[in-house]
Amino acid sequence: MTIEEIWENARGIMAPKCRVCKECNGLACKGEIPGVGAAGDASSWTACTEFLKKVKLNMDTIYDFQGVDTGVSMFGRHWKSPVFVSPIGGISGYNYNGAITQEEYDRRLIEGASAASILAFVGDGASRQQVKSGVAAAVAAGAPVVPVMKPWKTEAFIKRWKEIKCGNIIALGMDIDAAGFANLGTAVDSVSPRGVAELREIVKDAGVPFILKGIMTAKGAEKAAEAGCEAIVVSTHGGRVIPSAPATCSVLPEIRAAVGGRMKILVDGGIRSGADVFKALALGADAAMIGRPFVIAGHGGGAEGIAAYAEHINKQLCNIMLLCGAADIRAISREMVRIES
Repeated sequence: MTIEEIWENARGIMAPKCRVCKECNGLACKGEIPGVGAAGDASSWTACTEFLKKVKLNMDTIYDFQGVDTGVSMFGRHWKSPVFVSPIGGISGYNYNGAITQEEYDRRLIEGASAASILAFVGDGASRQQVKSGVAAAVAAGAPVVPVMKPWKTEAFIKRWKEIKCGNIIALGMDIDAAGFANLGTAVDSVSPRGVAELREIVKDAGVPFILKGIMTAKGAEKAAEAGCEAIVVSTHGGRVIPSAPATCSVLPEIRAAVGGRMKILVDGGIRSGADVFKALALGADAAMIGRPFVIAGHGGGAEGIAAYAEHINKQLCNIMLLCGAADIRAISREMVRIES
């Protein structure tokens, strides 16, 4: 099954909520769900895609070639690629059209990610069942997983964590930017921003590496490090929680400068190709996360589609690394890209 075939299959299955656009830039779905309905003006999403277009690659093929290795080690495991799957929920509800259930998507996601040797993150929602679904799929497949939970009040967060805790979970995340996410509906009163002391309590209780998702400033990254987080995800929740935010990849250099090697930095937002992944790593990320294209791949090709898309992106990344003189992920540097005004 080719990527083109997977996308064509998905186009018929996912209508009308997702158009499976050739360029996923937030323009066709402006003001809609699962587009940029919460932020309204689409600016935070399109900022990501437009910024990445301005980042150019510096080609250099004069070197002693010894092969290319895209592998990366993180959270105690080694992965084939620095491309991870973003947590996405609402498959059968408010985000997508219900062509498949959340449980079926999670099964396809976990099986496909496992086959491709990449890490899958699974999402949370107002219902406890959503995050349980992703964890259950990982248990059934004997695969690793990272659940990302909403910033519930501390007692509720810890209670939900205890309900899903198991050996398949290699790290735990909180998408703290969901403190202002209207899609939680009546549950929105149960989420809120978190102070460093509260986060430290949650991190300590987790007992696994903790990831804070929704960090957009150097100051925020430093506070996450202070709270004991092992990693952060630079993210604006797909541009859906706040208008007029900068591009996620544009803030990577200042965040990396602030935290150095104290924590892993992941990033999402408009990353749609192996070249985009390379750009993100050159600007300071340790790994990149992709969301909706994996949902499309799962709808259009099942677990096989998930694995095929992961392989497709990794092959692109491998080719860019070869052309820019990076033998492995650690060799990707700021000097390999330039930003045009």
